[in-house]
Amino acid sequence: MIATLEGDLFQSLGWLALAVACLSLILAVGRAIGTRLQLRLWGIPEALLAGLLGLLLAPGGPLPLLPPQVLQLWADLPLVLLTLVFGSLLLGKPLPKLEGLWRPVSGQVSLALVLAFGQYVVAGLAVLLVLQPWLGVSPIMACLIEVAYEGGHGSAAAMGPSYAALGFPGGQALGLAMATVGLLSSTLVGGLVVVLARKRGWLLADRCAPASTPAGAEAPAPSPPGPAPGAATWAVNLALAGVAVLVGVGLLAALRWLTGGLGDGVALVVDSLPVFPLAIVGSLLVRLVLERSGQAHWASAPVQSQIGTLSADLLITAATAGLDLGLLRADWLPLTVLAVSGLAWNLGVTLLLAPRVLPADWFERAVIEFGQATGVAASGLLLLRMADPDDRSDALPAFSIKQLLLQPFLAGGVITVVAPLAVASWGLPLWTAACLAVVVLAGSAGLLLARLQAPAP
Repeated sequence: MIATLEGDLFQSLGWLALAVACLSLILAVGRAIGTRLQLRLWGIPEALLAGLLGLLLAPGGPLPLLPPQVLQLWADLPLVLLTLVFGSLLLGKPLPKLEGLWRPVSGQVSLALVLAFGQYVVAGLAVLLVLQPWLGVSPIMACLIEVAYEGGHGSAAAMGPSYAALGFPGGQALGLAMATVGLLSSTLVGGLVVVLARKRGWLLADRCAPASTPAGAEAPAPSPPGPAPGAATWAVNLALAGVAVLVGVGLLAALRWLTGGLGDGVALVVDSLPVFPLAIVGSLLVRLVLERSGQAHWASAPVQSQIGTLSADLLITAATAGLDLGLLRADWLPLTVLAVSGLAWNLGVTLLLAPRVLPADWFERAVIEFGQATGVAASGLLLLRMADPDDRSDALPAFSIKQLLLQPFLAGGVITVVAPLAVASWGLPLWTAACLAVVVLAGSAGLLLARLQAPAP
C-alpha cells in the first residue's frame, strides 16, 4: 500500500516537473521569436505567441507532441499564477500618499466602474436581443466580456468551474478566447488610439512645456547596502510574495468563517470567491509592514516586477495553449458579437466620457484604463508608456490606488463571482438593469464631481 502511494506520488511529481519544464521551454522559445520579430514594437505580448506555439503542440493541435496529462496540469496553473501576480503587485513600490489625490482618484474610480459594469450591460443586451433569440445561447454568456476583458486569462480560467456548475460548460474556453482577443485589441487598437491622440494634441507632453520634477515629489530612495541582485535577492522576494499570498489565503478563510452564519446565499458567493483578489490586500499589508519597520529595501522593485511579469507570461502561455479549438469553431459567431460589443463600449467610454471626468492629463489616465479594461493591467501600463514616456502625468499613482480600491470587487473579484449567480437566480434582464443603474450612477457622479472640482474661470 505504502509502495503504491509512493509510486503515485513520484509519478505525479514527475508529470508536474515535465509540465513546468515544457511550459518554461515554450515561453522561452516564444520570447526568443518575439524578440527577433520585435513584437513589442507592435504591442503584441511575446507570451501570446508562446501560447499559440503551445496550442500547436497540444493534443488537439496539428502537432500533438504534448501528452494530455501536461495540458491537464496547465489548466490548473492560471489561478495559481494570477494569485502570485497580485501578491507581488504592490510589494516593490512605495505606497502612494492619499493626500491631494481625491480628485484624480474619484474620476479614475468613476471611469473604471462605467467601463466594467457597462461591459455587463452591452453583453446583456447582446445576449437578450441577438444571441438568445437567434442562437439560443446560455444567459451566463453575458458575463464573458467582463471576466475576459477586465479579468484576463486568469479570471476566465478561475471562473470556468462556476460556469460549468450553472450549466455553461463551455464558458471557460470561450472566456479564454475572449481574453486573447482582448489582449490583442488592447495593444493593437490602443496603440492606434495613442497615435490618434498624438495627432489631435491630446497628450500632456504636447500641451505642456517641459517641466522639472514637481515640488514635494519624492525621489526614489537609494537602496541601502545589501546582497547583490542574485539568488539571495530572488529568494527573499519570492518569500515576500509568498507571505502576501498566505495573508490573502488567511483573509479568505477568515471571511468564510465570519460569513458562515449569514445564510446559504452569502456562503455560496464567499465559497466561490478565489484567493487572488485578496492577495493584493496581502501585498499591501506586507508592504505596509516593511515600510513601518524600516525594511522596505528587502522588497526589490525590479525583482518583484520580474516575478509579476514572469507569472503573467506563464499564465497567458498556459491559458492560450489550453484553448478548445473545436468549441471555438462552433461558437465563433457569439464570440465575435461579444468581442466587438465590448471593444466598442471601451473605446466609446475612453474617448467620450474620460475627457469630461478626468483632470488635464485625461488621455494618459484614460488609456491605461482602456488597456486594463480590454486586456490586462500590463497592457494598460504598456499604453501609458507609449503615451507618456517621460512620466509627466499622474496617471500611474491614481491608477494604482484605483486598483487597490476596486480590484477585490472587479476583474476577478466579488462582482465577477456574483455575476453568474445573479444571472442564474435573478434572470438576465434584472441583472442587466442593475448594471445599467450602476453605470448611470457612476457616470453621473463622475461628471458632477468633475464640475464641482473644476478650477474657477
